[in-house]
Amino acid sequence: MTAPGPSTAPRRVVAAMSGGVDSAVAAARAVDAGHEVTGVHLALSRNPASYRSGARGCCTIEDANDARRAADVIGIPFYVWDLSERFHDDVVEDFMDEYAAGRTPNPCLRCNEKIKFAAVLDRALALGFDAVATGHYARLVETASGVEMHRGVDDGKDQSYVLGVLDQRQLAHSLFPLGGSTKAQVRAEAAERGLLVADKPDSHDICFVADGDNAGWLREKLGDRAPNHGGDIVDDATGETLGRHEGTYGFTIGQRRGLRIGRPAPDGRPRFVLDIEPVSGTVRVGPRERLAVRKLTGVRPRWCGTPPTALRGPGVTVQLRAHGAELPAAVTVSGDEVDVELLEPAFGIAPGQAAVVYDGTRVVGSATISATDR
Repeated sequence: MTAPGPSTAPRRVVAAMSGGVDSAVAAARAVDAGHEVTGVHLALSRNPASYRSGARGCCTIEDANDARRAADVIGIPFYVWDLSERFHDDVVEDFMDEYAAGRTPNPCLRCNEKIKFAAVLDRALALGFDAVATGHYARLVETASGVEMHRGVDDGKDQSYVLGVLDQRQLAHSLFPLGGSTKAQVRAEAAERGLLVADKPDSHDICFVADGDNAGWLREKLGDRAPNHGGDIVDDATGETLGRHEGTYGFTIGQRRGLRIGRPAPDGRPRFVLDIEPVSGTVRVGPRERLAVRKLTGVRPRWCGTPPTALRGPGVTVQLRAHGAELPAAVTVSGDEVDVELLEPAFGIAPGQAAVVYDGTRVVGSATISATDR
């Protein structure tokens, strides 16, 4: 591995400032590195009052004000870019459509793909900027063949999973100034710099679900959209109908809580959601061992560099959730289909989630899970 590369030469940089501590310190570090930096806050809600507020927010008027104050302290120009229509079409509508189809999407990953490193980057380049800097915890390394993305050094904050959708062009125009630091170091630096967001809590959950009740939000948006109005909860082994539900959008593979079946399994063990059939409205439940997955298929791959044909060996892993464990795997690629054999079982893996492939700490790319098999 060579020394970190893409950020060494001075560039004109847009710093995406969410209003949190990470993006503020990232912008400050970009200035320290000699770049000509302009802070930009993304207005993503057509009605900001409907998005999260307070400590759990990330797309609110409060956050825009926090970002502006941070830019003032750093001493950089600051603007707000309204991308609310694009965000609604590419992220919010996608989230609803995926749940309506019985899949489990990751809206943060989709936001990175469609908004921060597509819409924002394209606008920045059109305006004469060279790169976009964000507060993500990941590392970029320049090699003879291009730019590699690696995990951040802080295992607890590494965000390379949600960046696994970025291609080589996007990586070449990106800066991640925090990748070599821990969260504790970033907060301490923010305090030293006099940034008022130094102790601001991290945002959580989904920014466009105002109260954090994903199922309630989906019920409001999808409740009248057939066939999502309701259906049966069925024991997968016996076929017995155990209860009714208000919509398949309220469930995800591996879910245990909130089934409201009213009685335990005959053996007393808890039941989990095993399968979701949105057309019939059937939700199938059963024991945890039925959730075990050893094979999965991914579609719509996004490669950070040259597309591989096969990846095997001790350093090859797949991550299936944003904060999930690395699982040793063997990966085979055939056109737009990615087949993954897990060398140890994973549980509760749902179509719609992203499978991000690593070779050591290097992010190879990602695919959207379309099917799983035991």
